[in-house]
Amino acid sequence: MADFTVVVADPENGDSHQLDAEGQDANRFIGRSLGEEVEGSAVGLDGYTLELTGGSDTAGRPMRSDVRGAGTKAVLLDGGTGYEPSRDGERKRVTVRGGEISEETRQINAKIVDRGSQSVEELLGGDEE
Repeated sequence: MADFTVVVADPENGDSHQLDAEGQDANRFIGRSLGEEVEGSAVGLDGYTLELTGGSDTAGRPMRSDVRGAGTKAVLLDGGTGYEPSRDGERKRVTVRGGEISEETRQINAKIVDRGSQSVEELLGGDEE
């Protein structure tokens, strides 16, 4: 069974909250792709909708939405997620993970796209940072 750390960004005030998804709640994320929307109840945000924006696997490899599937792939990058060139025209072959969430994923990044009736602080108990 997979366990994930879900980092939820709140674009309204710039806060981010690190939450855990375990057991059945974690299974709601398996097979989803970056860009998809999921219910926030999986991480304790009832009534909220979250958009999956990124993540990383057990080895720290970043997920890229332009790489299909859940496996790793060595791709030639000239910038973007996973590689930042030091000069113009520089490219590098980098191993990244596909944009689908799998058992190998450890961190999922998401942002709030639709709000519920209660505030995030009320739902999380006010002690999260």
